[in-house]
Amino acid sequence: MTPEDGRLVLSAIIGIALSITLIIRGRLHPFVGLLCGAFTVGLLAGLPMEETAKAVEKGAGTILGGTGLVVALGLGLGAMLQLSDGAGGLARAALRLSGIRGAPWASLCTAIVIGLPLFFETGLVLLLPIVASAAAALPHGQDDDTAKLRLMLPALSGLSVVHALVPPHPGPLLAVNALGANLGLTLLYGLIVGIPTAIIAGPLLARFTAPGVKLSPPLLEPVKADVPPPSVGRALTAVLLPVVLIAAGQAVAMLPPAVAVHFHWLGWVSDPVVALLVAVLVALPLLFGRRITDRTIQNAIWTEAMTPAGGILLAIGAGGALKQVLVTAGLSDMLVRLADGGAISPILLAWGVSVCIRLATGSATVATITTAGVMQGLVAASGVEPEWMVLAIGAGSLFFSHVNDPGFWLVKSYLGTDMPGTFRTWSIMETVVAVVGLLFVLVASSIF
Repeated sequence: MTPEDGRLVLSAIIGIALSITLIIRGRLHPFVGLLCGAFTVGLLAGLPMEETAKAVEKGAGTILGGTGLVVALGLGLGAMLQLSDGAGGLARAALRLSGIRGAPWASLCTAIVIGLPLFFETGLVLLLPIVASAAAALPHGQDDDTAKLRLMLPALSGLSVVHALVPPHPGPLLAVNALGANLGLTLLYGLIVGIPTAIIAGPLLARFTAPGVKLSPPLLEPVKADVPPPSVGRALTAVLLPVVLIAAGQAVAMLPPAVAVHFHWLGWVSDPVVALLVAVLVALPLLFGRRITDRTIQNAIWTEAMTPAGGILLAIGAGGALKQVLVTAGLSDMLVRLADGGAISPILLAWGVSVCIRLATGSATVATITTAGVMQGLVAASGVEPEWMVLAIGAGSLFFSHVNDPGFWLVKSYLGTDMPGTFRTWSIMETVVAVVGLLFVLVASSIF
């Protein structure tokens, strides 16, 4: 490593440390903290102020230009499933079918299905109170905290895995675009890697982490509209429609040209924005029936759902700004040199960088966006299939959630755990997802 490389690494460490301090100690919004960190990195790395400012603007603008509509539509669809109790109906149906012995597995499967179109936070709000109620209905479940956790932790595992590994979630979707990966293959590989990872980190791990953890009544409860809940079939259609549209479009791209020409319309329908828009339009009558024009319901969906969208978009934009400053300063080129020298596997390097940014910023999405940006040059130079790099980055972005992660506090509130209990259950589970996910990526990338 040259002195210039050392200066760049030190600049990145100082800038990210400043972001952490401002966010945690200064209690600033991540948007402000990450922007301050981005400018600090640029100045310490020797970039002129004008060049640093342009990098910040470019990074934030590029990310938000392709993500804003996806975030907004995803939140809208999640709000509809929450308000109509459609997701709740799916969860209850799965738990009824599974019985007592299969309840943890039903919780995991339901979380994976429901989590496909929903943000992690939305899926958490929908599922955990329902799963906790189902656990309380089991024999001795009302007073058995271990039984409750053995149902709730698999749900968290399923939600985390699809959030980090499966498009069209913003993190993996942005990584797909940044690294030039195939969306359909990434979705397929994400499920191949994610399902066994979720099984290990969910139902199996909960057997060891749940016993002995005490729960208090959860602080937060979901909001529902005063409408008859939709049938399981209708709710399932709303959940799976965007995934089916995206997958169908990618499947058409693999067909012979003579056949694909008859299905060219699926090419634009499979775009994530179009797929989510179609899903939203179809979900409105499916979930709310004749009340789709009710002003109260529309306000709840679009006004209340968009409230968290602003904060999410700002944090994503600031993460993109930090990423671009790191790239402009030369971090991406330095990583390419390390990989070219055979010092480390590109997949391991991508995972490790993602882990570091995750620990520093507390955001899986920011870790994914930033790492994907600095790895762009490495993907082209290394010859590694970009789909596996996307998944390695996604796995690393979940490593050890702690106090600088808003999800840590959200999970703590919904589980009803104290701080040590949250570390023992949630933080350990996220770490297992990250490590086991990496192992499956390494194995699968050598096979496919």
